[in-house]
Amino acid sequence: MTPPPNRVPLTTIFSLLALLFTTTTPILASQKSLHPLTSSNPIPNSTHLNKHNNTPGLPFIINTWGGGPFTSATDSAFLYLTSSSSPAPPDSNNPRLDALNAIVAGCSTCERLQCDGTVGYGGSPDETCETTLDALLMDGDTLDSGAVANLRRVRDAMAVAKRVLLYTRHSLLTGDQATVFARENGFAEEDLGTEESRGLCEEWRREGCKKGSYRRNVVVDQGKGGGWCGPFVPVPEKDLGPDGGLGELNDKRLGEEEEEEERGGGHDTISMIAIGKNGRMAAGSSTNGASHKIPGRVGDGPIVGSGAYVDGEVGGCGATGDGDIMMRFLPCYQAVESLRRGMTPTEAAEDAVRRMVKKYPSVQSGIVVVDKHGNHGAAASGWTFTYAYRGGQMSETVVVTVPPVEGVIPVSADL
Repeated sequence: MTPPPNRVPLTTIFSLLALLFTTTTPILASQKSLHPLTSSNPIPNSTHLNKHNNTPGLPFIINTWGGGPFTSATDSAFLYLTSSSSPAPPDSNNPRLDALNAIVAGCSTCERLQCDGTVGYGGSPDETCETTLDALLMDGDTLDSGAVANLRRVRDAMAVAKRVLLYTRHSLLTGDQATVFARENGFAEEDLGTEESRGLCEEWRREGCKKGSYRRNVVVDQGKGGGWCGPFVPVPEKDLGPDGGLGELNDKRLGEEEEEEERGGGHDTISMIAIGKNGRMAAGSSTNGASHKIPGRVGDGPIVGSGAYVDGEVGGCGATGDGDIMMRFLPCYQAVESLRRGMTPTEAAEDAVRRMVKKYPSVQSGIVVVDKHGNHGAAASGWTFTYAYRGGQMSETVVVTVPPVEGVIPVSADL
C-alpha cells in the first residue's frame, strides 16, 4: 500500500506566503521622518532584508519608527552602549544598568525632540487641551518594570519611570500621584503644553470637537446646550442593539461620517529594545498618547506586555499603534512567547498582528521583535510601518519599511 504523502505544515505555508508577498525594506536613515501620519516624504526602496539571520552583532538597538528624531533616538541609545564620551543619564555609573540606561538615553532624546509631536511635551492634547505622558522601562533579567501613566506637568517621563523601577516595589504610578512622586525625586513641574498644541486644540474645540473624538454610544445633552464637545448623555443599555454597543462596528467616533480619513491619527509611541555587549537586555516606551483623548486615558505604552516586553532568555518587543485596541491583546508578551516556542522574530510579529486583525480588521499597529542575538523582524496592519536599528560595528542607523499584512496572510481558524 502506498504511504500517504507528507503534509506541509500550515506554519510553513504561512512562512512561504510571507516571503513571497511581504517584504521588509532597509534604507540608510535620513534626516527626514518616515512616519506615515505626519510626513509626506516618500519611502525609498532598497534590497530585501534576510528575515531569519540578520543580526549585525552586539550591542544592538531597535525601535519603532525611523528617520529624523526617531533615528536620533536610536543613535543616542547605541552610542550610550558603545562610546565612553556619549552623554549619560544622571547617576548612571553602574554597568549592570547599561541596557536600561540606553533605553532611557534613547527615549529621552525622543521626548526632548518631541518626535513627530507624538512623544514628549507639546503634543496630543486631550479634550481639555492638556498634554500628559506615559512611559515604561523593563529589565530583561529580572522582568522588573517601572512605568508612569497620565503623568501631568513633568517632561521627563522616561526618567521618572526609571525612578519607579529602581526606587519602588511598584510597577506603575499614575496621574497626579505620579507627579507627586516625580517632584519628590527632584523633577520640576511645568506646563507640558505649547503655544502650538494649545492652538490646535482650541481650533478643534471651535470646530465642535467632531474630528477624532473617542466618545461612543452617547448623545449630546441638548438640555444643557451641549455640542459635540459635551456634555453627553449615555445611550441607555436597552437601546444599544443586539451587539450591546461593543466591537469595532461601534468604534466609529463622533462626527466620523464626515471625517473618515482622519481615523487613526494621533496614535503613536517610540518603543525600544536594547541588547548590551554582554547580552543583557532592556525595553521601554514613551508617548504622549492619543490626540483628543478623554482626560485620564491610559493607552498601551506603559502597560507591560503591550507597549513593550523583554525577557533576556528569549528576546524583546516594542509596539506602536492604536493602543486602546492593542492593549487588549498584549501583543509584545505574545510575540516574545512565540519566540520562546521557536518562531523567528518576523513570524512572531506577524502572528501577534494577525491575532489583532482577526478581531479588529482595521486596527493600525506596528510590532518590532528581536531575539537575544539581535535577529529582528516586524509586522504591521493598517499603515506602512517603519523601524530603525543599529548594532555591532554599524556606523549608521538603518530604517526598515514594513508593509501591512492584512489581505496577504490569511488568519488561521485556530488563532
